[in-house]
Amino acid sequence: MSNPTTSTARPPAARRPTGRLARTAGAALIGLAAAAVAVGAGELVAAFSGPDGAPVVAVGSAAIDLTPTPLKEYAVRTFGTRDKEVLLGGIYLTVAALAALGGLLAVRRPAVGAAVFAAFGGVGTWAALSRPSAATADAAPSVVAGLAAAATVYLLARAWRRATAGPGPEEDGTAGPSRRAVLAAAGGTVAVAALGTTGGRALSDRRYDVAKARAAVRLPAPAVRAAPLPAAAHPRVPGLSPFATPTGDFYRVDTALTLPRIDPRRWSLRVHGLVDHPLLIGFDELLAMPLEELDSTLTCVSNEVGGRYASTTRWLGASLPALLRRAGVQRGADQLVGRSKDGMTIGTPLESVLDGRRALLAVAMDGEALPIPHGFPCRTVVPGFYGYTSATKWLVDLEVTTFAAFDPYWVKRGWDRTGTVRTASRIEVPAPFARVPAGDVTVAGTAWATHRGIAAVEVRVDGGGWEECLLAADAGPDLWRQWSHTWTGAKPGTHRIEVRATDTTGAVQTEARAAPFPAGATGWHSTVVTVT
Repeated sequence: MSNPTTSTARPPAARRPTGRLARTAGAALIGLAAAAVAVGAGELVAAFSGPDGAPVVAVGSAAIDLTPTPLKEYAVRTFGTRDKEVLLGGIYLTVAALAALGGLLAVRRPAVGAAVFAAFGGVGTWAALSRPSAATADAAPSVVAGLAAAATVYLLARAWRRATAGPGPEEDGTAGPSRRAVLAAAGGTVAVAALGTTGGRALSDRRYDVAKARAAVRLPAPAVRAAPLPAAAHPRVPGLSPFATPTGDFYRVDTALTLPRIDPRRWSLRVHGLVDHPLLIGFDELLAMPLEELDSTLTCVSNEVGGRYASTTRWLGASLPALLRRAGVQRGADQLVGRSKDGMTIGTPLESVLDGRRALLAVAMDGEALPIPHGFPCRTVVPGFYGYTSATKWLVDLEVTTFAAFDPYWVKRGWDRTGTVRTASRIEVPAPFARVPAGDVTVAGTAWATHRGIAAVEVRVDGGGWEECLLAADAGPDLWRQWSHTWTGAKPGTHRIEVRATDTTGAVQTEARAAPFPAGATGWHSTVVTVT
């Protein structure tokens, strides 16, 4: 008997056992492909049901609502007006990580993996329906996304299992797909899903675009014009903020991941609650009312000491007090709740709206219809309060009620119910850590105590005596006031400059440091400079 020969030939590449790393990478790609299909399908459906229902947006909005207040403040403080971009980026990264893990599970148990991806769609559905302004149709994008992802991961996972099962025919005698073919299918799925995502967003932008409607708005001449701003309200100091903030630089802080896009031809404002005559007003009717101009400084309660979340502009709108008197406010009412198109609720003390101050249903800022990010077609402006208790953007509903009966969005999260603006001042010139030549140094900045006004501003250097600053012309109590000071004989070295303001009631800005939560930041702003 001859000795058997031993073959040293390696098996064909297509039949070599798959390495652990290759199997893991392939499974992760399958999960990512399913997630991409979910996003693409959701965006396509949202183009018809409404952009707020897109799964990522719905989950992101729910995440904002559920985020603890300290974490929200950290996000605003750290990322500023880009906090929403950071949130969305974090959501996409989280989805990618979970999808990869879901792919690993699916290649072992395809049915279980499909169920997990369907459950993700359920989370999106819950998030979409949890919004105060949600409609049944808002659930459609997440439902479709979950089903599409489940089907995708099931089919690709089964194909991957067959491709990595090792050599040999399938039970029906046919050869299974190669690993390369499955990976190509997964990659192609991602590419198609990306096209769906891009196409869905483009279609949504076209379907819900209100830019032309905004451009078509013709603002009537104001019945009450604001006095021209005095030229002397702004010291000619290089580096000092302009007195009136350009619209493009006006700060924006809100919870909207997608901007509500409202066609003014379909907009209406409902006035109801504790009133004798409930009202429903259309945009044309609003424009037909006597419109008033109002110069006012708006500031955010999230503003840190010395922060930039304060801006000034000229508003145009109908008198809010006149509208409430027309509706007939009933005895016992003490809160006015504004509701936004996206469900945000803002509560303002009613007595302050009716105490004689100029409060508006604003339709324009700086001579143009409201920009969409700032509330088009209508928002409220009530001087003297932080935006979270006075400035309802994308306004669609006003309810006259009581504080006992309803807690608005931010009050439920622990913020002060009233939101009266605290006296604040900041140093803008010199800039922090600036190097300035020895001798006389110009110090300048801005102070505000909205609806009370600024009576004095003082600075001191290195803890020395307070010196009174030169105040610019007073443009009115609802506006900030700019100031300047000449620091004489500045000597070389590192120095600390502090500022404090006094409002027209005689109250001096407190030195005690407090964080923005729950009623606005307090403390003296300071800056450090080096004199050379």
